[in-house]
Order: sequence, then structure tokens, then C-alpha cells
Amino acid sequence: MKWWKHLRTINHHKWLVMKYCFKLGLIKQGLLHDLSKYGPTEFLVGAKYYQGTRSPNNAEREDKGYTSAWLHHKGRNKHHLEYWIDYDLDNGGMQGMKMPVKYVVEMFCDRIAASRNYNRDSYDDTMPLKYYNRGKDKYLLHPETQALLEKLLAMLAERGEEETFAYIKKEILTKEVRKEKI
Repeated sequence: MKWWKHLRTINHHKWLVMKYCFKLGLIKQGLLHDLSKYGPTEFLVGAKYYQGTRSPNNAEREDKGYTSAWLHHKGRNKHHLEYWIDYDLDNGGMQGMKMPVKYVVEMFCDRIAASRNYNRDSYDDTMPLKYYNRGKDKYLLHPETQALLEKLLAMLAERGEEETFAYIKKEILTKEVRKEKI
């Protein structure tokens, strides 16, 4: 029955992100969010390593030293910062490229949904920022992308969901941003 519990977890996560994206006018992103999780490459691994309290990707990583599901997922979903890591032709090495604003906003929604999904009744609006801060020194994020994500997570922690979503809708997601093609 692990497969059933995993399906319920990803459905709940997708529903939450969809609800947030719809609230912000990002209808297409809400509908398409994380569809790769339903394909065999990600779903079968997720069902095998399902625990219910954290991402099954961490369990696969502990078992194998890497996670095939995550490598597949991050390469197909533009709301993940890892999708935007590329070679820096000027300085060499890898760096985070600037993410289009609509994907930064979707990433913000994704972080709230993941925190809600794994913390259920104990969730509060500080959790997405706390989770982000635990790993932030290891992320390869473009400075502008990082500044926007951190601003939104801090606003959520300090002012709550309603005020943060109103700010995003009014100040961040302009008509041009919503229509941006990438």
C-alpha cells in the first residue's frame, strides 16, 4: 500500500500548489506542476521509498548514493532552482542562472506546499523559510533569484500567507510576467 500513500501525498502536494498558483493567476503552471511525478521514472521510486514524513528522494539517496527520481524531476520542472544551473562562461564552473519570476513564484508556492504536506497539523508560516535557511549556503542561485525568493519566504514568515499572496499578485506578477514565454 506504499504506492497508494505515495499517490495521496503527491496528489495533496499538487492540489496545494495548484490552489496557490490559481490564487496568483498562474493557471497553466498550477495545472502542469509536477506532472513528471506521475510517470514511472519518478512514481515507482517514490512508492518504493515512501515514508510519509519526508521526500522519498532522501531515502533513495541514502540507499544508493544518488536519486534517479530527483535527477529526472529537476531536469523537467522549471520551478526548481536546480533546473537553472549551468556553466558560467566568464568565470568557469557552475552557477545559478536567473530564473524567470513566474517560476520563482511557483517555487515559493512549492515550498509552502511541501512544508504543509510533510508537517500537516504542526505547519506554520515560518517553516518554508526555516527549511530554506538550513540549505541556503549550498544552493547555486542567481543573486536576483535568491533575493526574490528570500524576500517572499521572509514576508510569509513575518506577515502570513494572505498578505504575502496579495503582495505577489499586486507587485510581483505583472501582466508581462504572467505572459512571459520560456
